Amino acid sequence: MSGPNPDPYEDKITGLEPGGGVPPGETPPGESSTAGPQGHDEGGPRKGTQVLWMSIIGIFVLLSMLYFIGYIVGFFD
Repeated sequence: MSGPNPDPYEDKITGLEPGGGVPPGETPPGESSTAGPQGHDEGGPRKGTQVLWMSIIGIFVLLSMLYFIGYIVGFFD
């Protein structure tokens, strides 16, 4: 049992073939519209910021290793 089409404008859409297909030439180009500039630069943090964070992490790891080695050896009894 089939009812009436709930979308009355579906039959009046231009460019559609019967059954919903789209003929060649009606579709936009696939990827050419994404090749242009996007309006902003893709910039990350400065090099100095990366070096600073890597140094902080390295110092923290080094101090942690020295603490655990000292604990194992018995330096912190």
